Amino acid sequence: MTESLPPSRPRIPGAGLAKGLAVTLRTMTRKTVTEQYPDVQPELPPRTRGVIGLFEENCTVCMLCARECPDWCIYIDSHKETVPAAVEGGRERSRNVLDRFAIDFALCMYCGICIEVCPFDALFWSPEFEYAETDIHELTHERDRLREWMWTVPAPPALDPAAEEPKELAAARKAADKLAAAQAAAAEEAAPGEPMPGDPAPGEPTLGEEGPA
Repeated sequence: MTESLPPSRPRIPGAGLAKGLAVTLRTMTRKTVTEQYPDVQPELPPRTRGVIGLFEENCTVCMLCARECPDWCIYIDSHKETVPAAVEGGRERSRNVLDRFAIDFALCMYCGICIEVCPFDALFWSPEFEYAETDIHELTHERDRLREWMWTVPAPPALDPAAEEPKELAAARKAADKLAAAQAAAAEEAAPGEPMPGDPAPGEPTLGEEGPA
């Protein structure tokens, strides 16, 4: 048998209209404030999507951002270099070297997919939005200009005090503590031994030596 649903409240005619008018009246009674831009800069939310900054050192030229971009506005050029073996008899390796990284903000729709799919944290959102140009070609930012936007990227929000420490920080802290313990042990071994009982104190003449007259 199907369970019977609880009786619904009877709808009051015109309740929706009354709520809408109440919102309108509350808005009408508030004082309107006009932001005096550009003399006064607006207070932007911390997750504002203004422009994209590039942290070039983290880029491995994996091309994920360019492949996932729905507007195809990311241009990447690279070449391969051979890295010699780290040890004698080892094998040489090849790595990708970034030649060009550019974003055409005339085509970009600020979806943020490139930042989300980047596995090495090379792309970041900056709240800066004042980069309008009179020439549309100037909206293509090369990697040098994208790197300059990194100085305007806000710091990440602080973690919850009750949250667990990230694994990367825990591993780094453990390695640092281990290194500090090894250095302390080496310092103790290198330090001169403590005086044995019966040894003369510093400055005291030993047997067969005469003190000052």
